[in-house]
Amino acid sequence: MSTQHQYEDVPLRERIAANPQPAALWAVGLVVLLLLQLGAIVSTLGTALELFASVIIGAFHGTPSGISPASNVAGAGVVAALNGLEQFGRSLPTLLSREFIPNQGHATTEGGWDGTFLGLPPAFAWAFRVFLIYAYMFFFLWWLWFGYRTFVSHYRQADWTPRDDVVRRLRTHRWGQFGLVIVVLFVGLGLFAPTVSPVTYDEDVINPLEYEVEYLDDSGEVQTILSADANLQSASRGNPSSNVGPLSYDDFGRFHPFGTMNNPGGDLFTFMAYGARVSLFIGLIAMGISGFIAAFFGLLTAYYKGLSDLAVVVVSDSIQAIPVFLLVILVSVVFQGHWLAEFYDGGLLFALVFGLLYWPGLWRAVRGPAFQVSEQEWVDAARSYGQGSITTMRKHMLPYILGYLLIYGSLMIGGIIISVSALSFLGIGISPPTPEWGRAVADGRGYVTTASWHIAFIPGILIVLVVTALNALGDGIRDGIDPQSESGESGASEAAAAGGGG
Repeated sequence: MSTQHQYEDVPLRERIAANPQPAALWAVGLVVLLLLQLGAIVSTLGTALELFASVIIGAFHGTPSGISPASNVAGAGVVAALNGLEQFGRSLPTLLSREFIPNQGHATTEGGWDGTFLGLPPAFAWAFRVFLIYAYMFFFLWWLWFGYRTFVSHYRQADWTPRDDVVRRLRTHRWGQFGLVIVVLFVGLGLFAPTVSPVTYDEDVINPLEYEVEYLDDSGEVQTILSADANLQSASRGNPSSNVGPLSYDDFGRFHPFGTMNNPGGDLFTFMAYGARVSLFIGLIAMGISGFIAAFFGLLTAYYKGLSDLAVVVVSDSIQAIPVFLLVILVSVVFQGHWLAEFYDGGLLFALVFGLLYWPGLWRAVRGPAFQVSEQEWVDAARSYGQGSITTMRKHMLPYILGYLLIYGSLMIGGIIISVSALSFLGIGISPPTPEWGRAVADGRGYVTTASWHIAFIPGILIVLVVTALNALGDGIRDGIDPQSESGESGASEAAAAGGGG
């Protein structure tokens, strides 16, 4: 008798208690991985909670009645406490950090480097830190995969589920795997922006007058210069004599993987890393809003049909008839000076607008699968046994449209990244000093045929690469959850079952 049959109708907690060793091994490994980056995790958590609290407080403060002074004080106290959590996280030990593997230092008269990790040249120290960061990310993902395989091998009740076929298809889908790798690199660029960047954005752009750079001058003396002055003298302005290209050092011994920008001459890689964080913020918030609305209306219209479906069709068609760019421009003008426009220099406002405008397309993508699932016998059985509508939709219908939400949600994020970049290129997107990839393309468009071609070319290539990867990942997920992509068989129930993963 198989292990799965032994666990039939046994709760997961009891299954683990009966055979704790595999689960304990995986849990210990997970704890070790989390402890290696404990400081960064706590700091990121504090930052995210602080942003969320700021949004909530700003929303209440923006109501006509406002909030009481006591609530203002309480809100400020909450933000201060979360800021303290962020600072506490930065004080905790973190293995893969700028402090542990520094890449900023100055050359010595003996030909070495002082202040960098093991005295390595800044380029090697930076590359080593970035390599370890991405090695950590991919190993962490592999460990999560190992946990899933441990669950399947030792604790799952069923010998087989439709999810097994989904996983098997994804493991042989090279185009989807290419998309996954690029998306992981993109997420890592934004998530670990302070660590993978050659210099922090605060030092490079926000407060360059508060930081100094040490360098070895021509006479062999160690000198200091303000970061602002060093950036100004290292700016790439098209001439070979005033240009710091990709994989180059400037006159102050600072390594620039993507070169420098034209104004004020900051590091382009740092700009792109923090810009990836902004793109992730806008894309994920917008996808979350659109996905929630689309799933809600998809289940509602599939369950009740008739008038409810007609009403949503009319509303969605009306929204889709609105020119998105014109509406975004209008919203950015109307909300100028509002707290929504000030939050993340317009990032939150754009996330809300795109989330509210893109849900009709996502709803139409899941409407068909939702209708197919609503006609299945298990949904009719749940109704006949008197199960509530909300429970039926949540337990028996929602799991089978989540796969389709992932497919079209990934495609939607790519569209949002292009849209935000286009708006920033036109000068109506994310406002400075918050970095955004489209603004880098706009800043460098006048230097495309000069020695400073990298300012516009590299961000443009990365935009195309990330959007292509998101589409590839969506294709992989689609082919993975669709049995017809492998066997050619038809059948709504099989497609729905594969989408939900059993």
